[in-house]
Amino acid sequence: MLFNSYGFIFLYLPLTVAGFFLLGRSRRELAAAWLTAASLLFYGWWNLLYVGLLVLSICFNYACGVVIARAVAHGAQSAAKRMLLFAVASDLGLLAYYKYANFFAAGVNSVVGSTFSFGDIVLPLGISFFTFTQIAFLADVYYAKAREPNFVHYGLFGTSFPHPFDVPVLHPSEMLPKFAELATYRVNWESAMVGLNECRRGMTVTGSMAY
Repeated sequence: MLFNSYGFIFLYLPLTVAGFFLLGRSRRELAAAWLTAASLLFYGWWNLLYVGLLVLSICFNYACGVVIARAVAHGAQSAAKRMLLFAVASDLGLLAYYKYANFFAAGVNSVVGSTFSFGDIVLPLGISFFTFTQIAFLADVYYAKAREPNFVHYGLFGTSFPHPFDVPVLHPSEMLPKFAELATYRVNWESAMVGLNECRRGMTVTGSMAY
């Protein structure tokens, strides 16, 4: 699903926004869960396998963040550092597999004359974004700049469909607290106009940005 496709502009986006603000009037948790589900649908539109990978990544990093936060709270800095290094290494290992596994295999094959291959590896949508975003979260937790005990909010932070190609990486300490604010679940017409203007500009961008 492309940002400039008719399905996104006239169906997906209006339903997602309307559902978010309608639910936000009574249950903010449901509104956040709705936006998380909509974000997963956005990723799944490209390939259902992306959804499973993204959900596993979110669960893994959330659990690691909880362990790091508890270790930091109890003054066990060395334990927190070990968990941070383990989580970051796991995240980068997954990213390296999808982006460089066959490149590495091709290099080895050219040297030793073998024909080894990892098979057809399809690069998941936005994997660089959600990998480095969650690493930023783990770093902020380690340095006591952020902590998110609410799994729904963290899930929304990790999936947030408007940002799969965004740079720079989102700052968890700035974004996560907003999910607890009442104003986030109320329509801000000034922000809406800014968003519509960005949509207008985005219409000139082709779908080649999807990587």
